[in-house]
Amino acid sequence: MSPLLGNPVSGLASPNGFRVLVVDDEGALADLVGSYLMRDGFEVSMAHDGQQAIEAARQVDPDLMVLDLGLPVIDGVEVCRVVRTFSDCYIVMLTARIEEVDKLIGLAVGADDYLTKPFSPRELLARIHALLRRPRASTGRGQLSEEEPPRVFGALRIDVAGREVHINGEAVVLTRTEFDLLEALSARPKMVFSRRKLIEAVWDQTWVGDEHMVNVHVGHLRKKLGDDPNSPRFILTARGIGYRMGDGT
Repeated sequence: MSPLLGNPVSGLASPNGFRVLVVDDEGALADLVGSYLMRDGFEVSMAHDGQQAIEAARQVDPDLMVLDLGLPVIDGVEVCRVVRTFSDCYIVMLTARIEEVDKLIGLAVGADDYLTKPFSPRELLARIHALLRRPRASTGRGQLSEEEPPRVFGALRIDVAGREVHINGEAVVLTRTEFDLLEALSARPKMVFSRRKLIEAVWDQTWVGDEHMVNVHVGHLRKKLGDDPNSPRFILTARGIGYRMGDGT
């Protein structure tokens, strides 16, 4: 491991095959989180400020990053923005601030989940497992066939097997969470999904937290699809219920 990362929690290969980058300037907390992850079979690396975090993410290529919002040098929001330009790793953001705006900002730049300090390491582990299960499973419809044809909604084309999205032939870059939301909605375009149903489809049935997180991700997804929230074509709002897929017109 590079000295940049400090001492890795474990020098052994990860039994479960997953690499986690823990980024927190509180050394004791980072060590606690790292030790829990190591005991659970993860390969763990650490960084303690924002600049180190970005360099570490490039070097380690983690499957998941545990990212503190209040970092020195470069804050967690900017780290998240930069990492999202070269990595689609899952990001769980940690914040000591209870104001909702901090949580929403974190999600809007590409974080997949968040926890407010103080938190239980067991809860963090549960969130991490829920995220890392997603690439191995479909959204409750059985395994996807590699032969499944693209789903087309007007100008929007979704290649599920290739996890690619195009609008009018132009590629749209989505985070894993954004793609998984779009995949879930487009799989059953006539169904209205409540926030809870989307959480169960995309995150996990056991996920516990602020369900308004879904609204933030949907808003960010709409922006990337060029969808006017006042007159959307692709992701429609069923007032008081949730969301469903539009036909693109």
